[in-house]
Amino acid sequence: MSGRFTRRGFLGTATTAGVAARLTPALALADPAPRTVPFDDGWQFSRGDFPGAEMPAFADAAWRRVDLPHDWSIEGPYSKDEPSGGSGGYLPTGIGWYRKRFARPAAGKQVEIRFDGVYQRSQVWINGRSLGFRPYGYIGFAYDLTPHLVDGENVVAVRVDNSLQPNSRWYSGSGIYRHVWLTVADPMRIADWGVQVHTTIESGEARLRIATRVVNATPSTQAMTLDTDIVDPNGKIVGTASAGGRVPANGERVFEQIVRVAAPLLWSVETPRLYTARSRLGADFVATAFGIRDARFDADRGFLLNGARVKLNGVCVHGDGGAVGAAVPEAIWRRRLALLKEMGCNAIRCSHNPPAPEFLDLCDTMGFLVMGEPFDEWRQPKAQTPDYGYHRYFDEWGARDLADMIARDRNHPSIVIWSAGNEVPDQTDAKGPETLQTLLDIFHAMDPGRPVTVACDNIAAEPKAALPEFLGKLDVVGYNYVDRWRDRREKFYSIDRHDFPTRKFVGTESPAMGGSRGAYRLGDEPPVFGERPSNSRIEVEQLQKFVQTYDYVGGDFMWTGIDYLGESFWPGKAASSGVLDTSGFPKDGYYFYQSLWTAKTVLHLFPHWNWQGREGETVAVACYTNCDTVELFLNGRSLGTKGFAFPRPGMIKQWGTYPPRALALQTTADLHLAWDVPYAPGVLKAVGTKDGKIVAVVERATTGPAAAIRLSADRDRIDAGRSDLAHVTVEVVDAAGRVVPTAENEIAFTLSGRGRIVGLDNGRPDSHESYRSDRRKAFGGLALALVQASNAGAMLLAASSPGLTPARIEIVAG
Repeated sequence: MSGRFTRRGFLGTATTAGVAARLTPALALADPAPRTVPFDDGWQFSRGDFPGAEMPAFADAAWRRVDLPHDWSIEGPYSKDEPSGGSGGYLPTGIGWYRKRFARPAAGKQVEIRFDGVYQRSQVWINGRSLGFRPYGYIGFAYDLTPHLVDGENVVAVRVDNSLQPNSRWYSGSGIYRHVWLTVADPMRIADWGVQVHTTIESGEARLRIATRVVNATPSTQAMTLDTDIVDPNGKIVGTASAGGRVPANGERVFEQIVRVAAPLLWSVETPRLYTARSRLGADFVATAFGIRDARFDADRGFLLNGARVKLNGVCVHGDGGAVGAAVPEAIWRRRLALLKEMGCNAIRCSHNPPAPEFLDLCDTMGFLVMGEPFDEWRQPKAQTPDYGYHRYFDEWGARDLADMIARDRNHPSIVIWSAGNEVPDQTDAKGPETLQTLLDIFHAMDPGRPVTVACDNIAAEPKAALPEFLGKLDVVGYNYVDRWRDRREKFYSIDRHDFPTRKFVGTESPAMGGSRGAYRLGDEPPVFGERPSNSRIEVEQLQKFVQTYDYVGGDFMWTGIDYLGESFWPGKAASSGVLDTSGFPKDGYYFYQSLWTAKTVLHLFPHWNWQGREGETVAVACYTNCDTVELFLNGRSLGTKGFAFPRPGMIKQWGTYPPRALALQTTADLHLAWDVPYAPGVLKAVGTKDGKIVAVVERATTGPAAAIRLSADRDRIDAGRSDLAHVTVEVVDAAGRVVPTAENEIAFTLSGRGRIVGLDNGRPDSHESYRSDRRKAFGGLALALVQASNAGAMLLAASSPGLTPARIEIVAG
């Protein structure tokens, strides 16, 4: 499909001929040209401040040409003295300008420019006329260009001021880091974000309430007819509605239509089916994607999707994409979400700001349950952003930013709950309940079908705890780090469950099995990259056992799914709390969640077995598994069999009768198995059984020295353009083809063909190598190259390093 078919509320895109052939007479016309088109190409950019750069005649020929999205901070370099500090990954910020020349679109049309996100404090001009100021860098906004356009050349200019630092938790990037769009429509038109589809399900039938906001930019009252068709996931029209009326001059009116859909195809995690509302107002056309599903929280049963209990096995996700910074191509999110899905994750918390619209589109189509979140601060500042955080703007802009987020995102079926804020100090402040109520009123008025929570980190805290009045206002109470205080370390949610039996619970943020991929230590060696003590593994395991056992806990979002830039201490630049590193390579903890959250057989053994020179020293060997038992061997000698069962199965049928799994060896109540092994070179082998049968065998071998480079791509064919790219995994292997887990060889890259290397990464949290360089050191034997095509055709990526056999791989762009 062409255009932005899956974008909400201002799509105006064409559909396939197959769908058009089945439309009702009112809509069965030739597909209209998209009314909203990309405006990303051909901008001039320069860092620094330039008085007068808003004027059309300003000389910008020496500026750099860039295409959007664009993040200048990720270009570096890193410096301990950068004002962004650890919150911003020690990367540069400052002020930058963007300018673009364009011809006036068709006369008589309303022309609007929409920015999906500019970080931050943006000012926009058209032909020297100021259009406005927007301080919040995570929200989309639009301006009407119509009154200021001239025949011939027009110039739009954008000043971006990210100089007030630090201002965000965490890395934000700088610049026009999301897409820009130009909408050209009739003066009588459907408003941007103007279609809301609210669905309810009753007796196997879906009731759709479609509210459409119509804008009349003419000087006289206009009569109009609005036609809407509902198209199911198979392209079949399953309902129609028509509404007519008059819209006042230079005004607007909301029209409500009711459509009933028999036997709807429900949206779910397993079957994320999308419907489309196709709205036509004269020549104006908008297609709005939505899903039909019933999502709710219950005080006893937790989270229910279409009537069935679903545990939210969730992760928190920050907005950057590693090597590309905040300007993240869709293909990076698609790969990352696919990896999380493979892990068993079914839920995403967008922490702590509105994401790019295309991220939510992917959640819709891939089947994720989303917690949307607008703010990290309300009126009270946080310690990391005491002067320049969002609290500076909340009173003036908070209600507007929130309303814009809801209007943009409320049609996404993936969003099942809103969070009004994250760890806001206002939860303990006397005025906090009043502030919360203001936000709740906006949420419930604009989107009455979804519950609202706040990610609270001060429940039961000392010396100041979240106010009971504050918590009592929430539809669902969100707990950040539920086990931090006193005996909650063992009792978790049970204390509040006893005291508040009608409360609805969800874990909005909890520690994860993080750490740095492939980095281990022996004995009393100092922590690697600031890792937490080893008992953090037990914390995570015990909380997961509680969450998975008790139905009333709706689920949990662990911090985090993916490593992110910022929240670091020099020389670190990134936080290592994710189960995927910044390259998207899984860490050991990834397999812990996979063993718990999926039915697939999992047996993951760690650490590596390259400890040359440390012979005889004790190595803590562990595995994450859902096998009943695992036997460990070193060079063919058994080191013993261990096992656990969670949940522990009880008797069945009659007294004394147990399922086979209950009779398997159980040596621990933990959710991992461990052996202390004196190191000797050779092969560690783990053999896993279920119901007494061998179902998995894995090995960790001592490798030879690095001998060659091996390249592999997630796809050998990609689309040309900036939204797509290939992820090329770079492995340093020995002569037997085994990845050398300690290899740190520097690798040089060249690309021939019509494309470019967008970035190089290795996931190392303290690497200060430039993502834009043509070379990168391996970390843990791995590196990543991101390859993008500018035109159709073949590209050849070559990788080389002194002393290693080089490698090449072909990638074709279609």
